[in-house]
Amino acid sequence: MNLRFLLPIALVTAAAAQNSAVRNAAAEKTPPSERPAATAPDQTQVRGPAPFPAWNSLKFPQLRQVTIPKPAEFTLPNGMRLYLLEDHELPVVSGFALIRTGNLFDPPGKIGTAEITGSVMRSGGTKRMTGDQMDVALENVAASVESGIEESAGTVSFSCLKENTDSVLQMFHDVLTEPAFSQDKIDLIKTQLASSIARRNDEPSSIANREFANIIYGRNTPYGWTMQYADLANIHRDDLLAFYHRYYFPANVMLAVYGDISVDQMKARLATLFDDWNAKEPPVPAFPEVQKIPAAGVYLASKSDVTQTFFEVGHIGGLISDKDYPALEVAADILGGGFSSRLFSRVRTELGYAYNISAYWAADFDHPGLFEIGGSTQSKDTVATLEEIEKELAKMRTTEVTPDELQGAKDKVLNSFVFRFDRPSKTLNRVMLYKYYGYPEDFVFRYQKAVAAVTRADVLRVCEKYFKPDQLTIVAVGNPTDFGEPLARLGLTVQPIDLSIPEPPRAPAAAVTAKTEEQGHAQLVEMQKAMGGPDKLAAVKSTRMDTSATVDAGGQQIKVQQVSMFVAPSTFRQETTLPFGKMTVYSNGQTGWAASPRGVQDLPPPMLKELRGELFRELFTLALSDRDPNRTVSLAGPDTLAISDKDGDSVELHIDPATHLPSSLVYHSVGQAGPVTAEEDYSDWREVSGVKAPFHIVVKHDGKTFADATIEDCKINPPLTADALAQKPAASTPKP
Repeated sequence: MNLRFLLPIALVTAAAAQNSAVRNAAAEKTPPSERPAATAPDQTQVRGPAPFPAWNSLKFPQLRQVTIPKPAEFTLPNGMRLYLLEDHELPVVSGFALIRTGNLFDPPGKIGTAEITGSVMRSGGTKRMTGDQMDVALENVAASVESGIEESAGTVSFSCLKENTDSVLQMFHDVLTEPAFSQDKIDLIKTQLASSIARRNDEPSSIANREFANIIYGRNTPYGWTMQYADLANIHRDDLLAFYHRYYFPANVMLAVYGDISVDQMKARLATLFDDWNAKEPPVPAFPEVQKIPAAGVYLASKSDVTQTFFEVGHIGGLISDKDYPALEVAADILGGGFSSRLFSRVRTELGYAYNISAYWAADFDHPGLFEIGGSTQSKDTVATLEEIEKELAKMRTTEVTPDELQGAKDKVLNSFVFRFDRPSKTLNRVMLYKYYGYPEDFVFRYQKAVAAVTRADVLRVCEKYFKPDQLTIVAVGNPTDFGEPLARLGLTVQPIDLSIPEPPRAPAAAVTAKTEEQGHAQLVEMQKAMGGPDKLAAVKSTRMDTSATVDAGGQQIKVQQVSMFVAPSTFRQETTLPFGKMTVYSNGQTGWAASPRGVQDLPPPMLKELRGELFRELFTLALSDRDPNRTVSLAGPDTLAISDKDGDSVELHIDPATHLPSSLVYHSVGQAGPVTAEEDYSDWREVSGVKAPFHIVVKHDGKTFADATIEDCKINPPLTADALAQKPAASTPKP
């Protein structure tokens, strides 16, 4: 009867295994272009392959010089600034608005307000069209209108064929000036964000990146805070409207339009289109400054289900406008910018510690970025890899780089920079960013000249000045039991990173009084009698349930077979057969593992915690809660019991007044997309070995059916032992 939590795990794990197998199979297929010809070739035409030229004989022409087109600039009467650029190569018109806002302006306690606002501006539709109607209209003409808000800018963009410019511009105008913020789309994005919170610890590389930035910038600052369930619960439609009206007004918007247009005609069209938008607000304040919080040290995020250590090493960086930024970018490229970089050559090629490693001096337009060295290594080589990184940093600060290293890095930086300007649209986008952040018009050329002028002495000077080994923040995500040496060997105190995710806020429970406890116990006794009596329930020491179920897996109905086995007081095993493989989950209440076609892995702490909740909700055990001194039973309403324990687990148990049998169980859990209010509805009660059990269970998540299960066979006190349930399955081969 334990269908609530483990089925989602089984589905996700098995689906991942299936996707991996599909990718591997696809990789083995030969593209049609590489298959043998249908007819034999003319033998007289067959020649051997031409010899490859020596690499040092290859000659390449210089890349074209960057040219910056000058867009026509205007300011409309309402204060909106226009930038128009003609490009008649294709019959296409595109544009984007930059709005001075960002998630740095999220209100405390409501982190995510900007992101939700930016998303629902488009998905929530406008006063003229719903978001869904807009989707259809745009798809029919191969056009797009999109919106979003990032750290320090909001955007609304459009793209269309020239012939559809008028209709698409109207939709673009409506999204920018009169979004409807429909409640159903707000609820949808909040559900999606809740899912991202639930899954944010799935990828160790993402954990390392997130924690590294949050530690350096400060967890309680706009640059380092993390969205929680409580933030989402605090965000309502009125918050989005208030955020929108504060930052979306004409004088706070830069609008660029480019493509197959006439500047004069487009200017007139936009002046007419936006003539009705005259909202006014005070000037937007400056973005918060970065607080340079000392964060030197070693930080460990323990994750038992990984076989590698993912790491980030570095400290606060600088601005793109800093005079030493070009030399720092060259220096970082020499240190870790590619296959020939020092870190790659030493840590991967020579020592074989890591598959990937890289270094960046990641500056930002308007606030200091991060200097970071990141990658992954075998668990046993964690400390050795980090020590090698420190050694390579020291070399960069004490000895000049070679002439070949310098020239190679400069060529790479300059050549990659050119590709930001290889199309007029990308060029205009870059020009707009420079204007948005207050950079000079000729910044592109200043930067190119500065990179070209970098010398070996410059690289040594900036490394000595800006690379600070004594201020390194080292974040490691891995299994410390597999480290070859303890992290403390690095000479710094190891500080643990808490990866727990705070539970979503819940409505306050009904007050428990002596009277409600007495009433609750009385009703529980009636339920025990209906289920066979307390003594027979207490005699249940093991169970086996064979179940067939239909499960909703992301909108797709999947048939599954499941065998659930339980040995009191807390040993549990569940074997689930899915269309793409078998999943087995085991726990003794303290530890556990999951086995799939991909192998056996220990259950991480969040899953173990949820599984302990499953054991708390085991129906026969729940019926005897009055015999457990750690549990509280209280009457929460008519025919409703509130049962909780000292570990924080709680349920609402609804009882059928006619039969006194449980009719449904309501509790908070984690579903496929994050936290849910779960409900189990019980029916088709049958007697088995003197006790009654439900043979039909419907599981709902937030009111929607997740699983419809039928118990095909129920055994009470079968010959099961805890040791037998703990046996891991033999290794299996994934299905093709």
